Amino acid sequence: MNDLHTPRAVRARRRRRIATTASVLALAVVAAVAVQQSLSAAFAETAPIVTPATTGSSGSDTDPHPPTTGSVLAPSEADGVIRDGDQPTVFDVDRIAVGNLDPALLDALQRAASDAEADGVTFVVNSGWRSATLQEQLLRDAIDDYGSEEEARRWVATAETSAHVSGDAVDLGPLPTLDWLAQRGWRYGLCQTYANESWHYELRAEAVEDGCPAQYADATEDPRMQR
Repeated sequence: MNDLHTPRAVRARRRRRIATTASVLALAVVAAVAVQQSLSAAFAETAPIVTPATTGSSGSDTDPHPPTTGSVLAPSEADGVIRDGDQPTVFDVDRIAVGNLDPALLDALQRAASDAEADGVTFVVNSGWRSATLQEQLLRDAIDDYGSEEEARRWVATAETSAHVSGDAVDLGPLPTLDWLAQRGWRYGLCQTYANESWHYELRAEAVEDGCPAQYADATEDPRMQR
């Protein structure tokens, strides 16, 4: 009998094939893990600042919508920067983006948020007060993204006209918060200002008696943005 075809030889060849296959699979697994780790590290280094579209947040002077790949690199938390995954609540007044809001607006937000908690809803601030430096950067990014200042101004105000820079506007999320406010915000004087920005709220004290005023289609219809 040919030694190549003995049961022992066949079993030996089979063991070698299995060992080779296992080695290839092991190398593939190692390579896949290495690639995944590299991608995770790269993503962590480029994690974007919160934009309205990522969580349902920001106003006439907000980050553009839909989401963009731009980010604010120079401004910091001292300028009101809020990063994804690190959003404060309306009670976190130690965060400058919250603490620098107009006191009357902040009071209304905290009263509303306290009542919303009973319904299992938590108010998250995606953008609040902003420095002029941050606002100018957001506008430059929007112009780059949209290709013109005219289109960018539908979403982002100048530093001179921004209600965020003056502390009179806040961008909220997540979606349950926006649904809750859409139904009850007027009771606290909290009104959505622009129809294209469901996240952008400002204080309208008269709304408690008269209801919220009609929304502007976008910021370009707001007379305050014409200064």
